Amino acid sequence: MRHALFLGLVLVGCSAPVKPAPVTPTPWQPGQVLVLDKQPNARGYTELRGLVHVHSIYSHDACDNAPHDDAGVYNQPCLEDFRRGVCQTGDDFFFLTDHGTSFSTNEFPAVLLHDASRGDVLVERNGAPVANRLACPGTTAAPLIMAGTETGAMPVGLERHVGTPATRGNTYGSLENVALDAFHDVGGVTLVAHTEDWTVQQLIDMHLDGFEMFNLHRNALKNGGVAADLILNYVDKGLLDGLMHPDLFLAAFNLDDDTYLTTWGTVLSRGHHRVTTMGSDCHRNTFPQLLQDGERIDSYRRMMSAFSNHLLVKPKADGSWDDADLKAALKAGRNFGVFEFLGHAEGFEFVALAGGATREIGETASLAAGVTLQATLPKVKNLDPAGEQPVLTMNLLRAREGGWDVVASVTEGTLSFPATQAGAYRVEVRMVPKHLRAFAGTRKAFFTAERPWVMTSALYVE
Repeated sequence: MRHALFLGLVLVGCSAPVKPAPVTPTPWQPGQVLVLDKQPNARGYTELRGLVHVHSIYSHDACDNAPHDDAGVYNQPCLEDFRRGVCQTGDDFFFLTDHGTSFSTNEFPAVLLHDASRGDVLVERNGAPVANRLACPGTTAAPLIMAGTETGAMPVGLERHVGTPATRGNTYGSLENVALDAFHDVGGVTLVAHTEDWTVQQLIDMHLDGFEMFNLHRNALKNGGVAADLILNYVDKGLLDGLMHPDLFLAAFNLDDDTYLTTWGTVLSRGHHRVTTMGSDCHRNTFPQLLQDGERIDSYRRMMSAFSNHLLVKPKADGSWDDADLKAALKAGRNFGVFEFLGHAEGFEFVALAGGATREIGETASLAAGVTLQATLPKVKNLDPAGEQPVLTMNLLRAREGGWDVVASVTEGTLSFPATQAGAYRVEVRMVPKHLRAFAGTRKAFFTAERPWVMTSALYVE
């Protein structure tokens, strides 16, 4: 009996531990923010998500054109809406682009929105503040805020002002290459916004790192009739029950812009490398009407969470990263954009395989080594498998004079394309968002049209 009891105890003690049941994630729905997995990929790059082209209280036309009162006191409720939006999006970085009249007359670290009393922590270089890790209440998240200006060009990630207080305003307003070089000298990445305002030759001749492949302000103007219908015939009349989920307001818009695509393709087809970004251009000054959730149409949170830029960043040896790492990725062109209001993209990748090496977005592969362009179709993260599913198509495009040509396409799995022609290539994942019709109210027609979901900067073959 004693031996039997002993054997029983041994068997119990050696039995395999009980594994906890796997946790089923809550199915994604509009308005739900998902945080990126920060694990580096096989090549050591970490995917970070954030915004390029954002206006704060240091833009004269932000905050319903009242960023401060006549006494110069800044609009605290608007600043609170900004900080709340930064923290609610789950984004990692924000490249501010404040207008010159306010930006040039305020100093660092104020233009970084730094507030030590709230736990913000400055990133310093050579003893001077260059970025701000903004503290988010109740979490360890600390999105990185960097300074920049949309005045003439749109340099971002500036580490200090150019010139002197007396001369800097003219420099910020200049389009001369000497000014663009000055922005580089203070750590900036030189971009321009509103691609519709620039000629192909300007985008080639200027000392630029890049320009926009999408801009929300421009897109809203193009869709002005649709926006007016929703606001005048539904929102202003209090007929909110018939509207789609409030965070799907952009689902009414046609997100394609032929002007942008034509200019973009032409510049790159002529052999010039430029990173392209998606510009949020949020000011909190356009649509003050409240939607079903009691929040402004154009709240910072809603605009910030609609879409973002994804940078492939090479972190430091200890896994950390800062503004310099973000700017290195941006200048290198390792960027793609995602319209997250349609769902968070999981598993996307676009690379070139050449001569045993893997080239990232923004890099160059040589035809002499044999080049295969490879892209993996993403899925909507945490999408309810029991619900209606989106229809996805992934296109590989090559730049040409006047636009882009689709050279390969898949609707599932991995696209693999042996490149035989030099050129600039990009990937675009397009979606018919049928998975959102449950949130469409009476506006289901908005969810039957195909629109872009993921858009990459170019990868080059020479």
